Amino acid sequence: MQPYLQLASLRLATTIPLAPRLYDANLLAASGAAMASSMAYIALLCAALAAVVALLRWAYRWSHPRSNGRLPPGSLGLPVIGETLQFFAPNPTCDLSPFVKERIKRYGSIFKTSVVGRPVVVSADPEMNYYVFQQEGKLFESWYPDTFTEIFGRDNVGSLHGFMYKYLKTLVLRLYGQENLKSVLLAETDAACRGSLASWASQPSVELKEGISTMIFDLTAKKLIGYDPSKPSQVNLRKNFGAFIRGLISFPLNIPGTAYHECMEGRKNAMKVLRGMMKERMAEPERPCEDFFDHVIQELRREKPLLTETIALDLMFVLLFASFETTALALTIGVKLLTENPKVVDALREEHEAIIRNRKDPNSGVTWAEYKSMTFTSQVIMEIVRLANIVPGIFRKALQDVEIKGYTIPAGWGIMVCPPAVHLNPEIYEDPLAFNPWRWQGKPEITGGTKHFMAFGGGLRFCVGTDLSKVLMATFIHALVTKYSWRTVKGGNIVRTPGLSFPDGFHIQLFPKN
Repeated sequence: MQPYLQLASLRLATTIPLAPRLYDANLLAASGAAMASSMAYIALLCAALAAVVALLRWAYRWSHPRSNGRLPPGSLGLPVIGETLQFFAPNPTCDLSPFVKERIKRYGSIFKTSVVGRPVVVSADPEMNYYVFQQEGKLFESWYPDTFTEIFGRDNVGSLHGFMYKYLKTLVLRLYGQENLKSVLLAETDAACRGSLASWASQPSVELKEGISTMIFDLTAKKLIGYDPSKPSQVNLRKNFGAFIRGLISFPLNIPGTAYHECMEGRKNAMKVLRGMMKERMAEPERPCEDFFDHVIQELRREKPLLTETIALDLMFVLLFASFETTALALTIGVKLLTENPKVVDALREEHEAIIRNRKDPNSGVTWAEYKSMTFTSQVIMEIVRLANIVPGIFRKALQDVEIKGYTIPAGWGIMVCPPAVHLNPEIYEDPLAFNPWRWQGKPEITGGTKHFMAFGGGLRFCVGTDLSKVLMATFIHALVTKYSWRTVKGGNIVRTPGLSFPDGFHIQLFPKN
């Protein structure tokens, strides 16, 4: 027994020291390093998990925003990006964009989405659209995404509200109002259209969009800023606006080589020209008023001016753009539609040749009475702008939570009124993609936005250039159908991204009539 106890005590002594023992310093250091490494790994893992949880919570809040009521159906897409890529996807037809069409089919005529980082309610509902326009300044105000504001300037007329907007609108109507149209602009637009068509007829072909844009720009820029392309300081102004337009409604990626970057560079160069002109005119206090810019300078010289130089420059920039681009696009697609519908051309010729037969001098210009007598031409213009849908969306912002159609639009959210969805609605327009001017026969003239027609906007912001645009289109059609026939040479394909463009142009050849 004793040996066994001795052996047991020996084993115990060898396995469990009875006295303290000093460990090797290197072993302790290695053990401490391993423990620190483990702790760092655990801390890193916890941080990563916390970041994932925070990201998931943020994504959940993005896709499930808080609201005091029932939000419209729809999806806000990916965080920040939203559904921007789908919104800007090309559409090579006159039909409603797939982005809107698919969502109307899935969610109905009112749905939510997110474009360039902002939540937006899209409305294809005529009743809601009309309500939004009528409630401007009360429940809604004009608003555009930040990228649009960067393009047109933070003090552009579309971003101004209340008294300042009304003041600028009154100022612009001095130029584009009916009195000036009757006394001055009608004769000038008629002469410009006849001269341009005669020039194009002497060429093998003309790219129509570029030709019409140049014609209208030369006319309106002269009225606005005394534009003279022979002056070195102004020679590239039209090219700058061309660069601006090519990227106007494009994906907002501002890096060299993109359309958006080209657009911003075009704006910068155009604004440089306008600033130079303003500086010159401000230095000439005795300069007489020769154009609209001179009237703006006079407003700036008042003792207590309502305008600032920034607002004045942004106003001139927007007017130069809006005065020619939208009408040029509408006329180009209008000629394309006429080319495809010879019966409409025959009816137009009948109306305009009757006007000429009733003149004492067949070569005299269009009078105001003649313009107002162009009944079928007016129907053709309405049908052109209905199908052209130059403006894919009109934006507003909710000033407070708004209850409408059973949904809540939260304060600060954007609203995009969608004119194409109304203009191409088969419940409103029979066979909506057909070019049928006779659908307007017997209907009263539209002088403002309505529930079923909003090609020129609506409410307080009904386009101030509407009458000028109609006069330009009517005088162009008058000169075209009475003096020429034409054929398509090449091009004519359209793309909407979502703005309308002709990627390969629209080239036609004109043939003078005897």
